[in-house]
Amino acid sequence: MMKGPKDIAIAVRKQDKEIVVKKEEVKGISKSALTKVPMIRGVIALFDAMVLGVKSLTYSAEFFEEEDSTEEKGKFEMWVENTFGDKAGDILIYFSVVTAIAFGILLFIISPTVAMHFFKTKINNPLLLNIVEGVFRILLFVGYIVLISRMKDIQRVFEYHGAEHKTIHCYESGLPLTVENARQFPTLHPRCGTSFIVFVMITSLLLFSLIGWPNPVVRVLSRLLLMPVIAGISYEIIRWAGKSPSKIVRYISYPGLLFQKLTTKEPDDSQLEVAIEAMKNVLTDDKEVDIW
Repeated sequence: MMKGPKDIAIAVRKQDKEIVVKKEEVKGISKSALTKVPMIRGVIALFDAMVLGVKSLTYSAEFFEEEDSTEEKGKFEMWVENTFGDKAGDILIYFSVVTAIAFGILLFIISPTVAMHFFKTKINNPLLLNIVEGVFRILLFVGYIVLISRMKDIQRVFEYHGAEHKTIHCYESGLPLTVENARQFPTLHPRCGTSFIVFVMITSLLLFSLIGWPNPVVRVLSRLLLMPVIAGISYEIIRWAGKSPSKIVRYISYPGLLFQKLTTKEPDDSQLEVAIEAMKNVLTDDKEVDIW
């Protein structure tokens, strides 16, 4: 999936090897004037990226569903279809995104700060407690990525992730979009969703440290209320890091690029062809393409 300033393109290779492209105009909140407002655009970009990701995976899965269509739908899915009709698909997608966000908050935000409550009797320094919590959160994220990367389907997704990055590099370098040209570039890119998550974790560690170590309820509420601020700051950093060639940016981007070694894999030529086809369908005079 590639998102340009005007269009979104999803390229899928069918089982008969044909590449099918679904192209849609960017609309809705993605075209809102709020996407130009610093800080606020980070929160919008994060939610929008998750929605597009679920839509892309759902669309691609439609090509590989089993021929047996007699499988009964779940009660919740049937209720959504009966209640919302033609909009049922969008409702299910947004429900999936909200559920994923809730799961992420529970796993990576709430559980680390609750777990650190048991260390309070051994660590009296609030700053040190926040640092330990931040490190624990990062280790939890790394463990989660390593665990899901063992799944065959996720490995395939990570290979396509690498193909997207190579294609973006090729386009931004000014070279013609060919498999041969794209192949030579790295699978890592500073303007990536993985790097964004790393910036979120580092920024949260710094901001949470300023609050001290209040009781568990205040601690959880403060972290939830600060998440939009953290997302906004992290997004501005990653936009700057993706455009600036300075040495400082290299150091700032390094943790995110290091994490991308977990979420990107070397693609084969057929995967590069799919990424290139998606890219060609969103090209404009604007050099920036989203690669979340």
